[in-house]
Amino acid sequence: MSLVVQKFGGTSVADIGRIKHVADLVARSRRAGDTVLVVLSAMSGETDRLVKLAHEVAECPDEREMDMLLSTGERVTIALLAMALRSLGFDARSYTGRQVGIITDSMHTKARIERIAAERIQAALDKGIIPVVAGFQGINEQNDVTTLGRGGSDLTAVALAAALKADRCIIYTDVDGVYTADPNVVPAARRQDKVSYEEMLELASLGAKVLQSRSVEFAAKYGVPVVVKSTFVEGRGTLVTKEDRDMEQVVVSGVTGDRNQAKVTFIGVPDKPGIAARIFGAIGAANILVDMIIQNVSQGDLTDLSFTIPRADLPKAVDLAKRIAKDIGAKSVEVKDQIAKVSLVGVGMRSHSGVAGRMFETLAREGINIMMISTSEIKISCVIEEKSMEQAIRSLHQAFGLEKG
Repeated sequence: MSLVVQKFGGTSVADIGRIKHVADLVARSRRAGDTVLVVLSAMSGETDRLVKLAHEVAECPDEREMDMLLSTGERVTIALLAMALRSLGFDARSYTGRQVGIITDSMHTKARIERIAAERIQAALDKGIIPVVAGFQGINEQNDVTTLGRGGSDLTAVALAAALKADRCIIYTDVDGVYTADPNVVPAARRQDKVSYEEMLELASLGAKVLQSRSVEFAAKYGVPVVVKSTFVEGRGTLVTKEDRDMEQVVVSGVTGDRNQAKVTFIGVPDKPGIAARIFGAIGAANILVDMIIQNVSQGDLTDLSFTIPRADLPKAVDLAKRIAKDIGAKSVEVKDQIAKVSLVGVGMRSHSGVAGRMFETLAREGINIMMISTSEIKISCVIEEKSMEQAIRSLHQAFGLEKG
């Protein structure tokens, strides 16, 4: 008998019909002999609706109250699914993050899991109960509700799988696996049978929306086998697992794009020790994630410093950047939000040369200008104009031979 954690995203529980379909899938696993724990997201669009309501009440809603508000979406779906499973004859019970014992830090709206007190859930499993757990949420040491950021239900599922030593964690979504590119952008994209944790982490952090990047990081740390499958179509899905030798034979495993980007540039920054620390120390203290950083060659003891951040953080970042600029004596702050990041990912890059050159040649042939470049052992990312993102993805996908065989 296997212990399986099954997570269903918002599109999978978008209405009562789909919730009943999910109940059938869970019931099928139980009848096959598996012990099952279910993690749910809120109904599709519900979180956005709640965010909109908050901003109608306050221009900058308090983050503690945002967490209290946003945590309600998952409570609806877990109760409904538990009812649906009970109507099929199974003993199912719903649990919030607080009831499960998911303890986080106090960084509201982007909390990180510190530990899971899984005794209550383990006791329920031992009694044959199907626990239906609210994803995306926990509590801090002060018993305040916290949320884990967009896609946080993936993290809830993987963390519970790790805490309970589950045999596998299945992430059910509206796609049937991890593809070489977004099939909506590249119709010839291929579903991959397996990808490494490292590749999936890069893909997720670079814009692929299949899995939340923090959930992949957690899975890699604790060795949780993760399978990405479709709720609506039968199939094997994609296994996210440890790297093996076969994976290195493929130079590039995927191309991804991310429109959720903005660039902030400090113009005329004094070129002296400690300035960068003051800038990025303040940005980090505001819980704003910085991705690429470029500093130009100094001219007359002044330089320009640019960095990219998530577009959603731009309003907060601009106000902060203007205060920092005044404090350090920078001339001005410039912002560009119509940008995107396009990236190549593959563990085979470690052992194959020429990938960067071919990428730059391909973009140049398409007349796409590169603003910023960032690399690691297994990825190359370029910041380009947002309007050129899909063209770039299609041309790179073809240039690296990733089409269906």
